[in-house]
Amino acid sequence: MKESKRIKEVRKLVDSAKDYTVEEAVEKIKSTAKAKFDETVDIAIRLGVDPRHADQAIRGTVSLPHGIGKSVRVLVITKQAQKQEEAKQAGADHVGFEDYLKQLQEGWSDIDIIVATPDSMADVGRLGKVLGPKGLMPNPKSGTVTLDVAKAITEIKAGKIEFRVDKAGNVHSVIGKASFDKQKLVDNLNSFISAVNRLKPASSKGQYIKNIAVSTTMGPSVRIDKTLASAIH
Repeated sequence: MKESKRIKEVRKLVDSAKDYTVEEAVEKIKSTAKAKFDETVDIAIRLGVDPRHADQAIRGTVSLPHGIGKSVRVLVITKQAQKQEEAKQAGADHVGFEDYLKQLQEGWSDIDIIVATPDSMADVGRLGKVLGPKGLMPNPKSGTVTLDVAKAITEIKAGKIEFRVDKAGNVHSVIGKASFDKQKLVDNLNSFISAVNRLKPASSKGQYIKNIAVSTTMGPSVRIDKTLASAIH
């Protein structure tokens, strides 16, 4: 594909052979965000793990201090009328049980996260083949299977995100918007890297973080020094 003049110009701003500090990387991605819309900032980390082993299937959550710059759509599935009311009061976008189970089964997915109470999981679990591939299946480890639905919703709306390693050993996530000021992106980036570092399994040998890079929706990838990243806790 022929590169546009804009792409050629922004690529000149980044040294593809250089590893930057977190602060430098943030400065670079902000300088390359030249699109006419507010670009999303993404992070990609290649880990030295084998996801086929259960103890190396990295999965966790992190509360980004400044959120991700977008409204997260939350569906709460619960049989209990009291919990449904709590969810509505806490700001859930959708709340219900059988009607939403049917819609999900039929392919509806106009949501970002599903929170479910434990008593509803037997029914939600039957939708594993539908929800699993979309990353929507609630999980106790990520705090999305809980009786305290109000707390879960509040944390999610405030910037709590879930991440997991893929089959190739990579972790991807959104960490904000290009319009965020530098320090907010630095804070979010450090919080995400710290969360990944804390999940390093004891059975993982050698370099844990092999490569790490950030980019905007339309911008080039900017590499971060993996040695510096490994020291963030």
